[in-house]
Amino acid sequence: AFSPDGNTIATASADNTVKLWNFQEQEIKTLSGHKSGVISVAFSPDGKTIASASGDTTVKLWNFQEQEIKTFSGHKSEVLSVAFSPDGNTIATASADNTVKLWNLERPEIKTLTDHVDWVISVAFSPDGNTIATASWDNTVKLWNLQGQVIKTHSEHGSGVRSVAFSPDGNTIASASYDNTVKLWNLQEQVIKTHSEHGSGVNSIAFSPDGNTIASASDDNTVKLWNLQGQVIKTLTGHDKGVNSVAFSPDGNTIASASEDKTVKLWNLQGQVIETLTGHDKPVNSVAFSPDGKTIASASYDKTVKLWNFNLDDLLVRGCNWARDYLKYNAPEEDRRLCEGISSGE
Repeated sequence: AFSPDGNTIATASADNTVKLWNFQEQEIKTLSGHKSGVISVAFSPDGKTIASASGDTTVKLWNFQEQEIKTFSGHKSEVLSVAFSPDGNTIATASADNTVKLWNLERPEIKTLTDHVDWVISVAFSPDGNTIATASWDNTVKLWNLQGQVIKTHSEHGSGVRSVAFSPDGNTIASASYDNTVKLWNLQEQVIKTHSEHGSGVNSIAFSPDGNTIASASDDNTVKLWNLQGQVIKTLTGHDKGVNSVAFSPDGNTIASASEDKTVKLWNLQGQVIETLTGHDKPVNSVAFSPDGKTIASASYDKTVKLWNFNLDDLLVRGCNWARDYLKYNAPEEDRRLCEGISSGE
C-alpha cells in the first residue's frame, strides 16, 4: 500500500513483518511483532498510522518510528482484510471467523458484525463513511450501518464473493464472485446489473475515477471493461494466465493488470497493450498506482515488491500512436478527436 502522499510504501509478508520503503529502494523500517503471516496492510487517511492484519488473529497499529501503538485482539481466526474509515477514526477488520469487527483508534472493539456464515474476505467503507460493505464465501454481500445492523443482504451470487467496492459517488456497489460474474447493486434494493461474460471466477474489480467504467480481472486470462448498463466496452486479451488484480491510473486513462503469467501489463482505454512489465519470477498477485500516477507497485509470490516509474504523458502519447487509425476510421464521431493535440513523438 502507498501512503497518502505517495512517498512511502508498506508491504505485508508471511515472514511475520511489515516493512516500510522509500523510492530509493531502501527499506525504511521493519515492523516486527506479529506471530504469523501478515495478510493485509493499510495506511490511515492522514498517512501517520499503519494497520496490519495477520494470521495470528490480531490487527496492529504502528507509527513511523517503528513503534507498535496498539494491538487489537478479539478475532478467533485469521484477519483477512483491514480498512480505515474515511475520517480515519474507525477500523474495520474482516476475518475467517465469519465476523467483521469495528474498532476505535483509542478504544477497544466497538461492534462485532455477526450475520455472515462463512469467511469474510473483503470489507470497504462507503465514501461518506456511514455504510460498510462486506463480501463473504457464504455467497453474499452485506451492507451494515455503523451500529452493526444489517441494512441489506444481497444473496444473488452463486458462489463465494471475493471483492467488493463502492463507486466514487457511493451510490453503487460492485461485487466480484467465483460464480464468474460481477454484479452492480444500489444501496436500497436489488441488483442493477449482472455482468456475466467472464468464463471463469472474477478476482478483482475497480471503478474508474469518474465512476463510469468498471474493470474486472478474471481467471479466464482477461480484463473486461464495462459500462454501468452492463455492456462490455472492451475485453483486454494478452495475458497467458489468470489475472489477479486490476487498477486504474488516477487520471483514468491507463489500466494496469497483474497476472499469474508473471507480468504486469499497461493498457489504454482502447484495449491495446502499451507496455508489458517483466521481471518477476513468479505470479504477480497485486498491482497499484501511486497517488500521482507516476509509479506502479507490483507484489508477487516471488517475495518481492517491484516499483516501476512512468511518465503518464509519455504513455498517453504511445497509446494515441496505437489508437489513431482506430479513432479515425472506427470510433464514434464524438471520440474521433480524443488524440488531437497530442504529439505523435515521431
